Amino acid sequence: MAKPPIKAGEIEHWAEGIRRLGQFPNVLCKLSGLVTEADWQHWKPDQITPYLDLVFEAFGAERLMIGSDWPVCLVAASYRHAMSVVQEWLQQFPPQTQQAILGGNAQRFWKLRT
Repeated sequence: MAKPPIKAGEIEHWAEGIRRLGQFPNVLCKLSGLVTEADWQHWKPDQITPYLDLVFEAFGAERLMIGSDWPVCLVAASYRHAMSVVQEWLQQFPPQTQQAILGGNAQRFWKLRT
């Protein structure tokens, strides 16, 4: 997600760049590296949600994919906790959208076989 300034709570300058990238139909966005951009000791999911909302707006469900940021995420959260931020945020969307972001888009992008 291009290193969003979550710890500083700034979003507008980062959002401008993300929106520009989202205009290119061949660019996908990986939902990764989020907890390490927040305050490692005191972050909360609601501090990350606005950044997730913005990339969803910019890229849509068809061009987002989850990423773990493992092992780097371990400085701020366990693997499970880091992944749960995106998984819980996805609960607001229909199953088809969840499946796309949780694996279908990556499978399509990298042309992986099932």
